[in-house]
Amino acid sequence: MQADFNEHLTPLPRIAQKHRTGSLIFKVFVVSALAAMSLTAIAQTTSPVGTGVGATSLMQYDKADRTEKILEAASKEGTLTLYTAFRPQDLPLILGPFEAKYGIKVKAWRSGSNNVTQRVVREAAGKKPEVDVIMMPASEMEAVYREKLLQPVSSPMMKDLIPSAIASHKHWSTVFMNVTVHSYNTQLIKKEDLPKTYYDLLDPKWKGKLGVESKAEEWFSKVVSVMGEPKGTQFFRELVAKNGMSARLGASLLHNLVIAGEVPLALTVYIDLPEKDKRAGKPVDWFALDPVVAQGFNMAIAQKAQHPAAALLFYDYMLSPDTQKLLASLHYYPASTKVANPYTQMKIEVIDPVVTMDTFAKWTKSFDDIVIKNSSSK
Repeated sequence: MQADFNEHLTPLPRIAQKHRTGSLIFKVFVVSALAAMSLTAIAQTTSPVGTGVGATSLMQYDKADRTEKILEAASKEGTLTLYTAFRPQDLPLILGPFEAKYGIKVKAWRSGSNNVTQRVVREAAGKKPEVDVIMMPASEMEAVYREKLLQPVSSPMMKDLIPSAIASHKHWSTVFMNVTVHSYNTQLIKKEDLPKTYYDLLDPKWKGKLGVESKAEEWFSKVVSVMGEPKGTQFFRELVAKNGMSARLGASLLHNLVIAGEVPLALTVYIDLPEKDKRAGKPVDWFALDPVVAQGFNMAIAQKAQHPAAALLFYDYMLSPDTQKLLASLHYYPASTKVANPYTQMKIEVIDPVVTMDTFAKWTKSFDDIVIKNSSSK
């Protein structure tokens, strides 16, 4: 497997640079600004490649010989390019079996979801698309979808996915759910002392012990909305004023600071992180308060994919029961109903990426004003 984790990206337009890096408002400005640079170029990428039952036409092919046709075409292509924000330590564990089984080489470029979004749009605007498959969180995928840079896909694996995992337009599918939970250092906090509700966090004993990821606008918006907006915003104002909040850039960093004891209790980490390290014997565990917020980690095939058949083969592979079982073994929340879900005891509240995109300005400002500006940020 080839991997390029340090690709240099050209400077962003000034319209994007003035916004806080990592926020959803920043992501949307990046997409809109770059798309405006070359509307004609992007429009050219929306035309299908080939006719008949060619590689691109296979995206909607549903005959009995579908698998054979995909394999034949993919073998001729021999490779595919993946842009993803997938966890770097787990990426080889997912790509290795695919390469071994099909003999298709995967050129993987892994970076943060902002960078993935930027690179996809830049390539389209420059008429030099390289990406075949994109995997990243739902909100960023929605931004790319709105720029008409994805193509619809029909896969027999879709029928086995949870309802929220398929868009009606079929331009993306959810591979797994990024479930936001709360982690704590087990040497600093006893399990019996954990809060039972969000409002328990107002207890003075949590003063100076709480951390949050500084890009958690989507989590914030869902929690506030479920509480009821006036009540929810007042809760967070009171929480930050009374007990403080340490804002850290990156869920993985925040998680590692919990293990180190620098942040005794983190409100926003993805469930696989503490579950992995708990099983590895590190001083960390997790719990979940209602509402348990989740967002799809989605997959799509680029409209101008250079290796469409290999991309489709990979698409099926990621949604297959075997790969979904592998994801579950790595402590992710699988999207398939055909595998044992290790987190079935949880009722999750799924973030709607369409709503997120339509209300990004409101919630980014609210999160900044209430939490970030009044937190100790690093």
